[in-house]
Amino acid sequence: MTRLRLKSQVVRLEHVTKLFGRTKAVDDVSFIASPGKLTTLLGPSGCGKTTTLRMLGGFYEPDEGNIFIEDRLINFIPPYARSTRTVFQSYALFPHMTVFENVAFGLRATRVPKADIHPRVDDALALVGLTGFGSRQAGQLSGGQQQRVAFARALVTEPEVLLLDEPLSNLDAKLRIHMRGEIRNLQHNLGITTIYVTHDQEEALSLSDHVVIMNEGRIVQQGLPHEIYEKPATRFVADFIGTSNFVQARVRGVSGRDVTVEALGRTFEVWRGEQVDAVRVDQTVTLVMRPEHLHLDGSALATARRTDLEGRVVSVSYVGAGARYIVAMPTGENLTVHQPAPTGAQLTAPGTQVTLHLENARVYIIPDGDTDAGVAERVA
Repeated sequence: MTRLRLKSQVVRLEHVTKLFGRTKAVDDVSFIASPGKLTTLLGPSGCGKTTTLRMLGGFYEPDEGNIFIEDRLINFIPPYARSTRTVFQSYALFPHMTVFENVAFGLRATRVPKADIHPRVDDALALVGLTGFGSRQAGQLSGGQQQRVAFARALVTEPEVLLLDEPLSNLDAKLRIHMRGEIRNLQHNLGITTIYVTHDQEEALSLSDHVVIMNEGRIVQQGLPHEIYEKPATRFVADFIGTSNFVQARVRGVSGRDVTVEALGRTFEVWRGEQVDAVRVDQTVTLVMRPEHLHLDGSALATARRTDLEGRVVSVSYVGAGARYIVAMPTGENLTVHQPAPTGAQLTAPGTQVTLHLENARVYIIPDGDTDAGVAERVA
């Protein structure tokens, strides 16, 4: 059992804005990171996620708004004096020092009694699976081992909030998958409030308790990982998270949460979702169809709530765990379809006429003209 004393504290941002000159790098951002949970800031390069993290860590001061840990305002507390610790993308280790010296550095800088340093460093190294590595030179370790040292150095100071700035970006793909599992297990076992920055959608969905999606400095949607994926609030979110088919449709009827639409040469019912305040008859909307919610011949859905669509296979890509098809529709649209786990003999050849079975209940509506900013106000 570790002797490190780690707390779980709530983090709260209220209308935080950061300016660089006239540019709003972060624009009126508000969210809550629940105690003991892992919250991910996700978005493309330049969206403001790293700037937000650096304000949490004390490296930038907000120009507007407030940042709290529990009920303590931390806007102007310098990094060394606040109860956060950051693991940087570069790890920022001292290569000429041993692993022990790297992990102990923060304790010595804050004048922790010498008698307490050794057991706390040992506990931190044990937490990240590096028992016995204390005497090794940090510069001689592998990338995964260096990352673990960076985690140990952050944890040994007993922070209330752990901040992770794209910590897996320097690792190869297979090691990234392994390490994100280790990060999730470590965070869950320690119960420390963690805020994680990444541009990798799969990483965010697999790691997070809560996902905050940012674009152009603003929050465009936040929620549970499955909510973000299955119920995107805007076209940007649907396009950024995973792969989507976007199909224009005309609304022909509205009844409760069901909407009758005309699209792809057919008329069928779909679900409009909580984020849509009003869908009107004759309105033009965009339908979001995930590739895994379309099924080829031979995998017909055993449900009455499906729509059968006729099309022609344009191309097929075998990707090991499945095959990805591009299917041309008679109305001119090309739909991407994911078919799980085929064998080579089961692949449907280009040029083949096929029937697609669409899961009506999994289709999501986004009204045309709905802005990211408008939706952010409703879902934040």
